Amino acid sequence: MERTHYTYFRSSAAYRVRIAMNLKGLEAKHTFVHLTRGGGEQFGEAYRALNPQALVPTLCDSGVRVSQSLAIMEYLDEVYPEAPLLPPLPADRAFVRQLSLGIACDIHPLNNLRVLKYLTGTLDVTEAQKSQWISHWIALGLEAVEAQLAQRKQGGVFCFGDTPTMADCCLVPQVFSAQRFNVDLSSCPTVLSVFDACEALPAFAAAHPSRQPDAE
Repeated sequence: MERTHYTYFRSSAAYRVRIAMNLKGLEAKHTFVHLTRGGGEQFGEAYRALNPQALVPTLCDSGVRVSQSLAIMEYLDEVYPEAPLLPPLPADRAFVRQLSLGIACDIHPLNNLRVLKYLTGTLDVTEAQKSQWISHWIALGLEAVEAQLAQRKQGGVFCFGDTPTMADCCLVPQVFSAQRFNVDLSSCPTVLSVFDACEALPAFAAAHPSRQPDAE
């Protein structure tokens, strides 16, 4: 079986998929798409033919091509059900999806590379203004995650219970990004506790950006 993951070490979305594959014990050939070199390798004709959005990750799995990290994780969960990323009950799956979508769709896009480049390039904002933008949206989003975790505490150490789910795959890269940009997360103790519990697991540690072959 041939499985190829088009990735970039610092991409939050690719980071999610690396965690998910590690949790499931799935191996893949990692093909590195440098998002800044030469204006961005993702904009090259060959990669655009693979993924018209010119984003990472893209997963090619025995002839099946999937982009968008959440779609990839749900695909992996359906095709490779061992070590499930979603709990069995519909209401619980909805909660995990709710957290995952809140991070992947409402927080991450606002501090994504292409958005930040547009801010400093086209809109000509200063580095200080860019940092303020990043801090505002990440803190606002993770404070909402903090509240949701507190409202529906399952008694476990992860986002839902004692087993990592898709929500944890999304949370860890976003907290890493917050730390990278020096965002104050003192108002999010539960988020940080979950982050620490995840980071203690080999599947998460091996997916860390600093441990990727293309890390700068």
